[in-house]
Parts: sequence; C-alpha cells; structure tokens
Amino acid sequence: MALFGKKKEAEKSYRGDVSAESIKQAAQGAGAMIKVLGSGCKKCNELEANTKAALAQLGMDTTIDHVTDFAAIAAYGVMTTPALVLEKKVVSAGKVLKTDEVIELIKKQGGQ
Repeated sequence: MALFGKKKEAEKSYRGDVSAESIKQAAQGAGAMIKVLGSGCKKCNELEANTKAALAQLGMDTTIDHVTDFAAIAAYGVMTTPALVLEKKVVSAGKVLKTDEVIELIKKQGGQ
C-alpha cells in the first residue's frame, strides 16, 4: 500500500518550473488589478495594447500584468487565450477586444 502514498506525494509536486506559490498567487489574484492572460502571441499582445489604449483614454494610471505562465492561466479557469482579468475576475476569454469594448468593461467593473 506504500505505492499509493508515493503517488499522492508525486501529485503534490508541480509540473515543470511552475512553483506552488505562483499558482496560489494566480488563484488569489495577487499582483496587478488588470491582467492579460496569454502566451505572448500576436493576439495576446494586441489585447494588451488595446487595454493600454483604453486606460489612456480613461486617464487611468494602472499597470497591466501580462501572465504567460500556462499553469497560472489555468488557475483562472481560462482555456482559450487571450483573456482579460479585471479586479480578479475574468471578463473576456478567447477574443481580442477592441479598445471601446475594454473601456466598457472597465466602466462596468467600476473602474471609472
């Protein structure tokens, strides 16, 4: 029966170079209040640029955190990227939002 105990210990170790702390922080929403989740592809970078433009139009000086760690992205429950997180809540996934759409989401979340 020792085999089962070893398997449970192996499941507790994390995949690759992802630390337990990074997954915990992602799940708790630590860091910036606005996050772009994605691998760093063209669409993800476009969403980040549109989000920066939206913040500039709203006169907000908020930092954007671009999360590229797949385990951290999965901790948000996101399966398709790019995704946008506002105030620890995923508000869009699998689509590149236009600047106007980002502005509306920020206003809806109470950012302005």
